[in-house]
Amino acid sequence: MDNRTFFKQTLSGEIKGLRDVIAALPAGKLDYRPDPKARSAGELVGHLIGHMQDLAELFSDGHINHRNQVAFATLDEALQLFDQGCQDALKTLDQVDDGKWAVAGDFKVGEQVVMNAPAQALAWMMLLDSVHHRGQLSTHIRPMGGKVPAIYGPSADTQH
Repeated sequence: MDNRTFFKQTLSGEIKGLRDVIAALPAGKLDYRPDPKARSAGELVGHLIGHMQDLAELFSDGHINHRNQVAFATLDEALQLFDQGCQDALKTLDQVDDGKWAVAGDFKVGEQVVMNAPAQALAWMMLLDSVHHRGQLSTHIRPMGGKVPAIYGPSADTQH
């Protein structure tokens, strides 16, 4: 299996866990943060939405203008934006060939180029960072009054 195919398989597998964690958040408590320095649950959700939109941009345009925070009004809207970002990322990934997967692109924050790397390296960075932020977000759920979903196996809240 080549790297691009493995990436698509991995991304497809991680999307459900990402979505389940977002959906498990108590909608009225998205301002919860465990520490003043930590991102709130809502900020983490907006960041994860941005990661999926970043991947779609990378696969269609060959670069990322990083969306550090995507605004949304409700948890339902956040889930719709996340779902659309995932669909767009998977659809545009299907249009990436071996050459485009290897071509270097910029990862920009504002006007600053933070990194220039092959598309495959940028894609893996965004996916692994999404998994990292999902882990952060999953630790917010129980203190917010929610139930932590199963991600790679049962959680204490999903075991019967």
